[in-house]
Amino acid sequence: MADEPITEELKLTQIERERAERRRARTVPDDDEAAQHERRADKARYLAEKLEQRAESERNQQD
Repeated sequence: MADEPITEELKLTQIERERAERRRARTVPDDDEAAQHERRADKARYLAEKLEQRAESERNQQD
């Protein structure tokens, strides 16, 4: 278990992915490719939100 990333690290990774995909969406000339990057960014945001819920649940279990 020590090698597994903690929930907060996973959430931060997803936030960085979202930012990177949004940057890519703004810089590509092709609308279809931009839409694909936006979908990836949306998925990363969704995963970050789920990881936040998981982190909150873990905090509540520790209390």
